[in-house]
Amino acid sequence: MRTTEPDQPASRADVADERLRKENQDLKRQLQELRASHNADASGAGLPARVWRPSGLTIGVILLAAAAVIVLAFFAGYVPRQKRLTQITSEAHEQEQTLPRVEVIEVGRSALRSGLQLPGNIQAVTEAPVLARADGYLARRLVDIGDRVKAGQAIAEIEAPELDAQVRQSRASVQQTQAAMEQALANLEQGKSDMELARVTADRWTRLSTAGVVSRQDNDQYQAQFRSKLANVQALEKAILVQRSSIAVAEANVNRLERMQSYRVVRAPFDGVITLRNVDVGALVTTGSTLLFRIAQTGTLRAYVNMPQTHASSVRPGQTAIVTVSNLPGREFKGTVARSASALDPTSRTLLVEINLPNADNALLPGMYAQVDLSGAGAVSPLLIPSDALIVRADGAQVAVVRPDHSVHLQKVAVARDYGDRLEVSSGLQEGEMIIANPGDVAREGTKVDPVPVAEKPSGDARK
Repeated sequence: MRTTEPDQPASRADVADERLRKENQDLKRQLQELRASHNADASGAGLPARVWRPSGLTIGVILLAAAAVIVLAFFAGYVPRQKRLTQITSEAHEQEQTLPRVEVIEVGRSALRSGLQLPGNIQAVTEAPVLARADGYLARRLVDIGDRVKAGQAIAEIEAPELDAQVRQSRASVQQTQAAMEQALANLEQGKSDMELARVTADRWTRLSTAGVVSRQDNDQYQAQFRSKLANVQALEKAILVQRSSIAVAEANVNRLERMQSYRVVRAPFDGVITLRNVDVGALVTTGSTLLFRIAQTGTLRAYVNMPQTHASSVRPGQTAIVTVSNLPGREFKGTVARSASALDPTSRTLLVEINLPNADNALLPGMYAQVDLSGAGAVSPLLIPSDALIVRADGAQVAVVRPDHSVHLQKVAVARDYGDRLEVSSGLQEGEMIIANPGDVAREGTKVDPVPVAEKPSGDARK
Protein backbone atom coordinates (compact mmCIF):
# COMPACT_ATOMS: atom_id res chain seq x y z
CA MET A 1 0.00 0.00 0.00
CA ARG A 2 2.91 2.33 0.63
CA THR A 3 4.05 2.19 -3.02
CA THR A 4 0.65 3.39 -4.32
CA GLU A 5 0.14 6.29 -1.90
CA PRO A 6 2.49 8.82 -3.72
CA ASP A 7 0.60 8.23 -7.07
CA GLN A 8 -2.68 9.63 -5.74
CA PRO A 9 -1.56 13.33 -5.58
CA ALA A 10 0.14 12.88 -8.97
CA SER A 11 -3.14 11.83 -10.63
CA ARG A 12 -4.86 14.87 -9.16
CA ALA A 13 -2.22 17.25 -10.66
CA ASP A 14 -2.61 15.60 -14.06
CA VAL A 15 -6.36 16.17 -13.92
CA ALA A 16 -5.83 19.86 -13.06
CA ASP A 17 -3.37 20.30 -15.95
CA GLU A 18 -5.77 18.62 -18.34
CA ARG A 19 -8.54 20.91 -17.18
CA LEU A 20 -6.39 24.01 -17.77
CA ARG A 21 -5.50 22.80 -21.26
CA LYS A 22 -9.15 22.28 -22.09
CA GLU A 23 -10.05 25.78 -20.84
CA ASN A 24 -7.28 27.31 -22.99
CA GLN A 25 -8.50 25.39 -26.02
CA ASP A 26 -12.07 26.52 -25.33
CA LEU A 27 -10.93 30.16 -25.13
CA LYS A 28 -9.02 29.83 -28.41
CA ARG A 29 -12.00 28.14 -30.05
CA GLN A 30 -14.36 30.90 -28.82
CA LEU A 31 -11.99 33.59 -30.18
CA GLN A 32 -11.88 31.87 -33.56
CA GLU A 33 -15.69 31.53 -33.63
CA LEU A 34 -16.03 35.15 -32.64
CA ARG A 35 -13.70 36.22 -35.43
CA ALA A 36 -15.53 33.97 -37.90
CA SER A 37 -18.89 35.43 -36.95
CA HIS A 38 -17.66 38.98 -37.39
CA ASN A 39 -16.20 38.10 -40.78
CA ALA A 40 -19.48 36.46 -41.81
CA ASP A 41 -21.52 39.51 -40.79
CA ALA A 42 -19.24 41.81 -42.65
CA SER A 43 -19.36 39.81 -45.87
CA GLY A 44 -23.16 39.39 -45.72
CA ALA A 45 -23.84 43.09 -45.31
CA GLY A 46 -21.61 43.96 -48.12
CA LEU A 47 -19.46 45.93 -45.77
CA PRO A 48 -15.78 45.58 -45.75
CA ALA A 49 -14.43 42.95 -43.32
CA ARG A 50 -13.62 44.22 -39.80
CA VAL A 51 -11.02 42.32 -37.95
CA TRP A 52 -11.28 42.26 -34.16
CA ARG A 53 -8.13 43.19 -32.56
CA PRO A 54 -8.04 42.77 -28.78
CA SER A 55 -6.57 45.57 -26.82
CA GLY A 56 -3.48 45.29 -24.74
CA LEU A 57 -5.59 45.36 -21.61
CA THR A 58 -7.66 42.42 -22.82
CA ILE A 59 -4.58 40.42 -23.72
CA GLY A 60 -3.05 41.23 -20.34
CA VAL A 61 -6.20 40.14 -18.55
CA ILE A 62 -6.29 36.93 -20.56
CA LEU A 63 -2.64 36.21 -19.88
CA LEU A 64 -3.08 37.08 -16.22
CA ALA A 65 -6.05 34.72 -15.98
CA ALA A 66 -4.09 31.99 -17.69
CA ALA A 67 -1.17 32.54 -15.34
CA ALA A 68 -3.50 32.49 -12.35
CA VAL A 69 -5.01 29.23 -13.57
CA ILE A 70 -1.56 27.73 -14.05
CA VAL A 71 -0.39 28.89 -10.60
CA LEU A 72 -3.58 27.61 -9.04
CA ALA A 73 -3.12 24.27 -10.73
CA PHE A 74 0.48 24.14 -9.52
CA PHE A 75 -0.40 24.81 -5.90
CA ALA A 76 -3.44 22.53 -6.08
CA GLY A 77 -1.61 19.56 -7.58
CA TYR A 78 2.15 19.54 -7.69
CA VAL A 79 2.92 21.13 -4.33
CA PRO A 80 0.69 18.71 -2.31
CA ARG A 81 2.10 15.86 -4.31
CA GLN A 82 5.69 16.78 -3.49
CA LYS A 83 4.84 17.42 0.14
CA ARG A 84 3.18 14.04 0.45
CA LEU A 85 6.06 12.31 -1.34
CA THR A 86 8.57 13.99 0.98
CA GLN A 87 6.57 12.95 4.05
CA ILE A 88 6.29 9.33 2.91
CA THR A 89 10.01 9.19 2.11
CA SER A 90 10.84 10.63 5.54
CA GLU A 91 8.61 8.14 7.34
CA ALA A 92 10.08 5.23 5.41
CA HIS A 93 13.60 6.36 6.23
CA GLU A 94 12.71 6.87 9.90
CA GLN A 95 11.13 3.42 10.03
CA GLU A 96 14.24 1.87 8.52
CA GLN A 97 16.44 3.61 11.05
CA THR A 98 14.27 2.75 14.12
CA LEU A 99 15.36 -0.51 15.92
CA PRO A 100 12.84 -2.84 17.57
CA ARG A 101 12.64 -2.18 21.28
CA VAL A 102 12.93 -5.25 23.51
CA GLU A 103 12.90 -5.92 27.24
CA VAL A 104 16.19 -7.23 28.60
CA ILE A 105 17.21 -8.54 32.00
CA GLU A 106 20.60 -9.18 33.51
CA VAL A 107 21.49 -12.78 34.27
CA GLY A 108 22.08 -13.14 38.00
CA ARG A 109 22.42 -15.78 40.66
CA SER A 110 19.83 -16.78 43.18
CA ALA A 111 19.96 -15.11 46.57
CA LEU A 112 19.92 -18.60 48.11
CA ARG A 113 21.77 -21.73 47.19
CA SER A 114 19.98 -24.28 45.10
CA GLY A 115 17.55 -26.33 47.12
CA LEU A 116 18.29 -29.97 46.31
CA GLN A 117 15.50 -32.26 47.48
CA LEU A 118 15.81 -35.95 46.76
CA PRO A 119 13.75 -38.99 47.74
CA GLY A 120 15.31 -41.13 50.42
CA ASN A 121 14.76 -44.45 52.14
CA ILE A 122 15.02 -44.61 55.94
CA GLN A 123 16.57 -47.72 57.47
CA ALA A 124 17.77 -48.76 60.89
CA VAL A 125 21.42 -48.21 61.71
CA THR A 126 21.65 -51.78 63.04
CA GLU A 127 19.21 -54.51 62.11
CA ALA A 128 19.80 -58.20 62.71
CA PRO A 129 17.85 -61.45 62.45
CA VAL A 130 17.72 -63.62 65.59
CA LEU A 131 18.19 -67.30 64.68
CA ALA A 132 17.95 -70.40 66.82
CA ARG A 133 21.25 -71.74 68.15
CA ALA A 134 19.74 -74.87 69.70
CA ASP A 135 17.62 -77.65 68.22
CA GLY A 136 14.31 -78.18 69.94
CA TYR A 137 10.86 -76.69 70.44
CA LEU A 138 9.90 -73.14 71.33
CA ALA A 139 8.76 -73.34 74.94
CA ARG A 140 8.04 -69.64 75.63
CA ARG A 141 7.91 -66.42 73.65
CA LEU A 142 8.61 -63.46 75.90
CA VAL A 143 8.26 -60.57 73.40
CA ASP A 144 6.16 -59.71 70.40
CA ILE A 145 6.17 -57.30 67.44
CA GLY A 146 6.77 -53.68 68.46
CA ASP A 147 8.22 -54.48 71.88
CA ARG A 148 11.34 -52.57 72.81
CA VAL A 149 14.10 -54.67 74.33
CA LYS A 150 17.45 -54.13 75.98
CA ALA A 151 20.70 -55.85 75.14
CA GLY A 152 20.82 -59.27 76.88
CA GLN A 153 17.11 -59.36 77.63
CA ALA A 154 15.51 -62.82 77.34
CA ILE A 155 13.04 -62.86 74.45
CA ALA A 156 12.31 -66.60 74.08
CA GLU A 157 13.03 -70.02 75.61
CA ILE A 158 13.68 -73.24 73.71
CA GLU A 159 13.11 -76.74 75.08
CA ALA A 160 16.01 -78.96 73.91
CA PRO A 161 15.92 -82.46 75.52
CA GLU A 162 18.46 -83.90 73.14
CA LEU A 163 20.91 -81.15 73.99
CA ASP A 164 20.39 -81.78 77.71
CA ALA A 165 21.18 -85.45 77.16
CA GLN A 166 24.34 -84.55 75.28
CA VAL A 167 25.42 -82.33 78.16
CA ARG A 168 24.91 -85.14 80.67
CA GLN A 169 26.79 -87.57 78.43
CA SER A 170 29.70 -85.19 78.02
CA ARG A 171 29.89 -84.65 81.77
CA ALA A 172 29.97 -88.40 82.32
CA SER A 173 32.71 -88.67 79.75
CA VAL A 174 34.71 -86.09 81.67
CA GLN A 175 34.28 -88.06 84.87
CA GLN A 176 35.34 -91.26 83.10
CA THR A 177 38.40 -89.60 81.71
CA GLN A 178 39.29 -88.23 85.12
CA ALA A 179 39.00 -91.72 86.61
CA ALA A 180 41.29 -93.06 83.92
CA MET A 181 43.65 -90.26 84.77
CA GLU A 182 43.68 -91.26 88.41
CA GLN A 183 44.35 -94.87 87.44
CA ALA A 184 47.20 -93.76 85.25
CA LEU A 185 48.68 -91.75 88.12
CA ALA A 186 48.49 -94.80 90.39
CA ASN A 187 50.17 -96.93 87.75
CA LEU A 188 52.87 -94.30 87.44
CA GLU A 189 53.52 -94.40 91.18
CA GLN A 190 53.66 -98.20 91.07
CA GLY A 191 55.99 -98.10 88.10
CA LYS A 192 58.30 -95.62 89.83
CA SER A 193 58.47 -97.92 92.86
CA ASP A 194 59.29 -100.92 90.72
CA MET A 195 61.88 -98.92 88.85
CA GLU A 196 63.56 -97.80 92.08
CA LEU A 197 63.72 -101.42 93.33
CA ALA A 198 65.15 -102.55 90.03
CA ARG A 199 67.74 -99.76 90.16
CA VAL A 200 68.89 -100.75 93.65
CA THR A 201 69.08 -104.41 92.69
CA ALA A 202 70.97 -103.61 89.52
CA ASP A 203 73.51 -101.51 91.48
CA ARG A 204 74.03 -104.30 94.04
CA TRP A 205 74.59 -106.95 91.37
CA THR A 206 76.99 -104.61 89.60
CA ARG A 207 79.21 -104.43 92.73
CA LEU A 208 78.97 -108.17 93.22
CA SER A 209 79.90 -108.85 89.66
CA THR A 210 82.86 -106.51 89.96
CA ALA A 211 83.99 -108.43 93.10
CA GLY A 212 83.59 -111.71 91.22
CA VAL A 213 81.00 -113.04 93.58
CA VAL A 214 78.30 -113.53 90.92
CA SER A 215 78.45 -114.20 87.29
CA ARG A 216 78.25 -111.45 84.74
CA GLN A 217 75.17 -113.04 83.17
CA ASP A 218 73.16 -112.64 86.34
CA ASN A 219 74.30 -109.05 86.55
CA ASP A 220 73.19 -108.35 82.96
CA GLN A 221 69.80 -109.80 83.71
CA TYR A 222 69.19 -107.39 86.60
CA GLN A 223 70.48 -104.48 84.55
CA ALA A 224 67.95 -105.32 81.85
CA GLN A 225 65.15 -105.43 84.38
CA PHE A 226 66.06 -101.94 85.57
CA ARG A 227 65.99 -100.54 82.06
CA SER A 228 62.60 -102.21 81.48
CA LYS A 229 61.17 -100.60 84.60
CA LEU A 230 62.54 -97.22 83.53
CA ALA A 231 60.89 -97.51 80.11
CA ASN A 232 57.62 -98.50 81.78
CA VAL A 233 57.70 -95.35 83.93
CA GLN A 234 58.28 -93.17 80.88
CA ALA A 235 55.36 -94.84 79.10
CA LEU A 236 53.12 -94.22 82.12
CA GLU A 237 54.11 -90.55 82.16
CA LYS A 238 53.14 -90.22 78.48
CA ALA A 239 49.88 -92.00 79.18
CA ILE A 240 49.15 -89.44 81.85
CA LEU A 241 49.74 -86.64 79.31
CA VAL A 242 47.29 -88.35 76.97
CA GLN A 243 44.75 -88.64 79.75
CA ARG A 244 45.16 -84.99 80.58
CA SER A 245 44.53 -84.10 76.90
CA SER A 246 41.46 -86.33 76.93
CA ILE A 247 40.20 -84.58 80.03
CA ALA A 248 40.74 -81.18 78.37
CA VAL A 249 38.83 -82.32 75.28
CA ALA A 250 36.00 -83.71 77.35
CA GLU A 251 35.78 -80.57 79.45
CA ALA A 252 35.82 -78.42 76.28
CA ASN A 253 32.99 -80.51 74.89
CA VAL A 254 31.07 -80.03 78.12
CA ASN A 255 31.66 -76.29 77.95
CA ARG A 256 30.48 -76.21 74.32
CA LEU A 257 27.35 -78.13 75.10
CA GLU A 258 26.66 -76.05 78.19
CA ARG A 259 27.11 -72.91 76.09
CA MET A 260 24.71 -74.32 73.52
CA GLN A 261 22.41 -75.21 76.39
CA SER A 262 22.50 -71.57 77.44
CA TYR A 263 21.20 -70.69 73.97
CA ARG A 264 17.93 -72.26 74.95
CA VAL A 265 17.23 -68.84 76.39
CA VAL A 266 17.26 -66.48 73.38
CA ARG A 267 18.49 -62.97 74.27
CA ALA A 268 18.43 -59.65 72.43
CA PRO A 269 21.83 -58.81 70.88
CA PHE A 270 21.37 -55.02 71.31
CA ASP A 271 18.87 -52.37 72.34
CA GLY A 272 16.11 -52.08 69.77
CA VAL A 273 12.59 -52.93 68.76
CA ILE A 274 11.16 -56.25 67.59
CA THR A 275 10.16 -55.73 63.96
CA LEU A 276 9.40 -59.36 63.07
CA ARG A 277 8.10 -62.42 64.91
CA ASN A 278 8.44 -65.58 62.87
CA VAL A 279 7.53 -68.44 65.25
CA ASP A 280 4.96 -69.35 67.87
CA VAL A 281 5.10 -71.57 70.95
CA GLY A 282 5.60 -75.24 70.08
CA ALA A 283 7.31 -74.61 66.76
CA LEU A 284 10.25 -76.82 65.87
CA VAL A 285 13.45 -74.80 65.61
CA THR A 286 16.73 -75.84 64.03
CA THR A 287 20.15 -74.43 64.76
CA GLY A 288 21.24 -71.73 62.32
CA SER A 289 18.21 -71.95 60.01
CA THR A 290 15.07 -71.01 61.93
CA LEU A 291 14.43 -67.26 62.08
CA LEU A 292 12.87 -66.38 65.41
CA PHE A 293 12.78 -62.56 65.45
CA ARG A 294 14.19 -59.51 63.72
CA ILE A 295 15.47 -56.63 65.84
CA ALA A 296 16.17 -53.08 64.64
CA GLN A 297 18.03 -50.35 66.49
CA THR A 298 15.96 -47.18 66.02
CA GLY A 299 17.71 -44.67 68.29
CA THR A 300 19.66 -43.56 65.24
CA LEU A 301 18.46 -44.21 61.72
CA ARG A 302 20.07 -44.08 58.31
CA ALA A 303 18.62 -42.37 55.24
CA TYR A 304 19.94 -43.51 51.86
CA VAL A 305 19.78 -41.04 48.96
CA ASN A 306 20.79 -41.46 45.31
CA MET A 307 22.60 -38.21 44.41
CA PRO A 308 22.54 -37.18 40.71
CA GLN A 309 25.86 -37.00 38.92
CA THR A 310 25.64 -33.19 38.58
CA HIS A 311 25.83 -32.84 42.38
CA ALA A 312 27.91 -35.93 43.19
CA SER A 313 31.20 -34.03 43.48
CA SER A 314 29.81 -31.51 45.99
CA VAL A 315 28.52 -33.86 48.68
CA ARG A 316 30.87 -34.32 51.63
CA PRO A 317 30.83 -36.05 55.05
CA GLY A 318 29.56 -33.85 57.84
CA GLN A 319 27.21 -31.89 55.58
CA THR A 320 23.83 -31.03 57.08
CA ALA A 321 20.69 -32.62 55.66
CA ILE A 322 17.05 -31.88 56.51
CA VAL A 323 14.68 -34.85 56.33
CA THR A 324 10.89 -34.60 56.13
CA VAL A 325 8.21 -37.28 55.91
CA SER A 326 4.68 -36.93 54.58
CA ASN A 327 2.93 -38.36 57.65
CA LEU A 328 4.59 -35.78 59.94
CA PRO A 329 3.82 -32.44 58.24
CA GLY A 330 5.62 -29.45 59.63
CA ARG A 331 8.36 -31.47 61.31
CA GLU A 332 11.95 -31.44 60.14
CA PHE A 333 14.63 -33.88 61.23
CA LYS A 334 18.23 -32.75 61.07
CA GLY A 335 20.77 -35.29 59.94
CA THR A 336 24.41 -35.44 58.88
CA VAL A 337 26.01 -36.97 55.81
CA ALA A 338 28.03 -39.91 57.14
CA ARG A 339 29.59 -41.36 54.00
CA SER A 340 29.08 -42.02 50.31
CA ALA A 341 29.74 -44.94 48.02
CA SER A 342 32.53 -42.98 46.24
CA ALA A 343 31.36 -44.51 42.96
CA LEU A 344 28.40 -43.90 40.67
CA ASP A 345 25.88 -46.56 39.82
CA PRO A 346 26.53 -47.23 36.10
CA THR A 347 22.81 -47.84 35.52
CA SER A 348 21.30 -44.72 37.10
CA ARG A 349 24.45 -42.51 37.18
CA THR A 350 23.78 -41.68 40.82
CA LEU A 351 25.90 -41.68 43.96
CA LEU A 352 24.62 -43.54 47.03
CA VAL A 353 24.84 -41.26 50.09
CA GLU A 354 24.24 -42.35 53.69
CA ILE A 355 22.86 -39.85 56.21
CA ASN A 356 22.83 -40.45 59.97
CA LEU A 357 19.53 -39.34 61.47
CA PRO A 358 19.04 -39.09 65.26
CA ASN A 359 15.67 -40.46 66.37
CA ALA A 360 15.54 -39.99 70.11
CA ASP A 361 11.74 -39.78 70.28
CA ASN A 362 11.29 -42.69 67.84
CA ALA A 363 9.07 -40.56 65.61
CA LEU A 364 10.72 -42.00 62.51
CA LEU A 365 10.33 -45.64 61.61
CA PRO A 366 12.59 -47.86 59.52
CA GLY A 367 11.30 -48.28 55.99
CA MET A 368 9.78 -44.81 55.72
CA TYR A 369 9.90 -42.84 52.47
CA ALA A 370 11.34 -39.37 53.05
CA GLN A 371 12.38 -36.19 51.28
CA VAL A 372 15.99 -35.22 51.97
CA ASP A 373 16.94 -31.56 51.53
CA LEU A 374 20.63 -31.12 50.73
CA SER A 375 20.54 -27.35 50.16
CA GLY A 376 24.24 -27.04 50.77
CA ALA A 377 25.18 -29.52 48.07
CA GLY A 378 25.74 -26.81 45.46
CA ALA A 379 29.12 -25.09 45.59
CA VAL A 380 27.71 -21.73 44.40
CA SER A 381 24.26 -20.22 43.95
CA PRO A 382 22.69 -21.14 40.61
CA LEU A 383 21.99 -18.83 37.66
CA LEU A 384 18.30 -18.07 37.30
CA ILE A 385 16.38 -16.78 34.27
CA PRO A 386 12.66 -16.25 33.65
CA SER A 387 10.95 -19.19 32.03
CA ASP A 388 9.60 -16.85 29.29
CA ALA A 389 13.18 -16.15 28.19
CA LEU A 390 13.72 -19.75 27.10
CA ILE A 391 13.48 -20.54 23.39
CA VAL A 392 12.82 -24.19 22.57
CA ARG A 393 13.57 -25.08 18.98
CA ALA A 394 14.66 -28.06 16.97
CA ASP A 395 18.33 -27.53 17.86
CA GLY A 396 17.69 -27.39 21.61
CA ALA A 397 17.01 -24.89 24.39
CA GLN A 398 18.33 -21.38 23.73
CA VAL A 399 18.17 -17.84 25.06
CA ALA A 400 18.53 -14.57 23.13
CA VAL A 401 21.66 -12.83 24.41
CA VAL A 402 22.03 -9.10 23.61
CA ARG A 403 25.67 -8.32 22.93
CA PRO A 404 27.32 -4.97 23.74
CA ASP A 405 26.79 -3.86 20.11
CA HIS A 406 23.02 -4.47 20.54
CA SER A 407 23.04 -7.51 18.27
CA VAL A 408 21.16 -10.68 19.15
CA HIS A 409 22.98 -13.99 19.65
CA LEU A 410 21.09 -17.25 20.19
CA GLN A 411 22.98 -19.08 22.94
CA LYS A 412 22.37 -22.75 23.76
CA VAL A 413 21.84 -23.43 27.47
CA ALA A 414 21.39 -26.44 29.74
CA VAL A 415 18.47 -26.25 32.15
CA ALA A 416 19.15 -27.93 35.49
CA ARG A 417 15.84 -27.40 37.28
CA ASP A 418 12.44 -25.92 36.46
CA TYR A 419 10.75 -23.85 39.18
CA GLY A 420 7.77 -22.88 37.02
CA ASP A 421 8.28 -19.15 36.53
CA ARG A 422 12.06 -19.48 36.78
CA LEU A 423 14.67 -21.80 35.36
CA GLU A 424 18.00 -22.83 36.84
CA VAL A 425 20.70 -22.78 34.16
CA SER A 426 23.72 -25.01 34.66
CA SER A 427 25.74 -24.03 31.57
CA GLY A 428 25.71 -21.71 28.57
CA LEU A 429 25.38 -18.36 30.34
CA GLN A 430 27.60 -16.11 32.39
CA GLU A 431 26.60 -13.91 35.27
CA GLY A 432 25.95 -10.32 34.11
CA GLU A 433 24.95 -11.13 30.53
CA MET A 434 21.85 -9.40 29.12
CA ILE A 435 19.10 -11.59 27.67
CA ILE A 436 15.74 -10.78 26.10
CA ALA A 437 12.98 -11.39 28.64
CA ASN A 438 10.38 -12.45 26.06
CA PRO A 439 12.10 -13.02 22.68
CA GLY A 440 9.19 -13.78 20.35
CA ASP A 441 9.87 -13.21 16.63
CA VAL A 442 12.64 -10.70 17.39
CA ALA A 443 15.02 -13.51 18.39
CA ARG A 444 17.00 -13.95 15.18
CA GLU A 445 20.75 -14.32 14.99
CA GLY A 446 22.49 -11.01 14.33
CA THR A 447 19.35 -8.81 14.55
CA LYS A 448 19.94 -5.30 15.89
CA VAL A 449 17.65 -4.29 18.74
CA ASP A 450 17.08 -1.42 21.14
CA PRO A 451 17.46 -3.02 24.62
CA VAL A 452 15.35 -1.57 27.42
CA PRO A 453 15.74 -2.85 31.00
CA VAL A 454 12.47 -4.19 32.33
CA ALA A 455 12.41 -1.79 35.28
CA GLU A 456 12.95 1.26 33.03
CA LYS A 457 10.56 0.36 30.24
CA PRO A 458 7.98 3.17 29.56
CA SER A 459 4.52 2.25 30.69
CA GLY A 460 2.88 3.53 27.53
CA ASP A 461 4.99 1.50 25.16
CA ALA A 462 2.87 -0.35 22.65
CA ARG A 463 5.21 -3.35 22.88
CA LYS A 464 4.49 -3.82 26.57
